[in-house]
Amino acid sequence: MQKKIFLLLGFISIIAIFAFTKKSEKEPEYHSIDELRKVYSSGDITSWPKATVDSSVAHFKEIGKLPKVKFPENNPFSMEKAILGKKLFFDPKLSVSGQIACASCHEPQLGWGDGKRFSNGDVRKEGKRNAQTIMNIAYADKMFWDGRAADIEDQIHFPVEDPLEMNTPQEVAMERISKLPEYKEEFKKVFGTEEITFEKIALAIATFERTVISGRTKFDKFIEGNSKVYSDEEVLGLHIYRTKAQCMNCHNGPYFSDNDFHNIGLTYYGRKFEDLGRYNVTKETEDVGKFRTPSLREVTATGPWMHNGLFTNLDGIINLYNAGMPTPKRKAHQMNDTLFPKKSHLLKPLNLTKEERKALVAFLKTLESSMSKKYIK
Repeated sequence: MQKKIFLLLGFISIIAIFAFTKKSEKEPEYHSIDELRKVYSSGDITSWPKATVDSSVAHFKEIGKLPKVKFPENNPFSMEKAILGKKLFFDPKLSVSGQIACASCHEPQLGWGDGKRFSNGDVRKEGKRNAQTIMNIAYADKMFWDGRAADIEDQIHFPVEDPLEMNTPQEVAMERISKLPEYKEEFKKVFGTEEITFEKIALAIATFERTVISGRTKFDKFIEGNSKVYSDEEVLGLHIYRTKAQCMNCHNGPYFSDNDFHNIGLTYYGRKFEDLGRYNVTKETEDVGKFRTPSLREVTATGPWMHNGLFTNLDGIINLYNAGMPTPKRKAHQMNDTLFPKKSHLLKPLNLTKEERKALVAFLKTLESSMSKKYIK
């Protein structure tokens, strides 16, 4: 009898150890807020707790301070070129109606977005996707939600020529700008000749856009050593962001984006608002429903959110991610549909508590700078 009791106790102990081990594999090691405050504000990123990142994530980078902007060799920076680019960015003469400028959809006071679900273009035509902020665009590898433009210079062609946006052929845009004597003088100063081409227009605007960079955020101050600038809730939110919430799988690096494309379950396949995302560019079935990871810097100023602008509440978005995001269900007639979208394997239920979700939102608010106007309070 005694032997059986010992065997039973041993069996229970093994189960307990196994359960504890499995739990520790799923949940990050937690520290006190004081310990977390000290390590995260130490100025030494290498001392931070290990981030929770899926083994499939390639080219992972730790979050941190934005590096100095690098200008491309074929479009080096000059102050004169940036000033010319800014003037063109705010000039509605680039649109066929003479009423829409780049700044119409990228307003400084709205975080360099426009605060709308979809922007209005030529003759009030409504666009099909939410206008992304140009703030910190210098750190983006590919442009637009679907990555159809390779760089900023390439990106500028699209809205000018798009019938739903500025609706202007390149020749018309060049002709309008060329008629203005002050532009001829400025182009000669920048490019050495009065000849105005659309390529030069794009080079100037791209140079200006690369200067639209976030100011110093509360997050930047905290990780650089100002340990008192964060509340306890914000410290917890930073830690949850890097660990249990698994945000670092996609929103990593100083830009808070991996510059990659993911399907997060919002394709709306076969329904209203359907958008196949990057597939429309590549025609590769694995790209159905994938969209570029937006930066979370200035996120509180850049709503409404997602490629379709359907989401107006950060708490609601966090709740969706906590639930693992929507998983499309195949209907009988879709069983052999090769375009049926597949949600990223990186998305799964997170089991965040109410306190942790609230802390996560508090942390995201620390990524705003004085250069942006809050979209939410």
